[in-house]
Amino acid sequence: MKETLIVSRRGQITLPAAIRKRAGISEGGTVIIEDRGNELVLRPAAVFEIEMYTDRQIEDWDKADRLTPTEKASLLKKAKLKR
Repeated sequence: MKETLIVSRRGQITLPAAIRKRAGISEGGTVIIEDRGNELVLRPAAVFEIEMYTDRQIEDWDKADRLTPTEKASLLKKAKLKR
């Protein structure tokens, strides 16, 4: 599909509804634009929410897991983490 778009004086473009629908881009969605020399590639971006946990929360989860020290050490080794 090929479309001609007009760039506003603020540098904005409007993506046609059919293209947005096909690409799964909804209002407020995020896209990535990539400059490949003589062409621009626009694609939907995958955005993941990140939540930060306090040491206290992690300690509480560790207690709730009810793992023995041996089980915990084994899991940490498998995950290649050091504590």
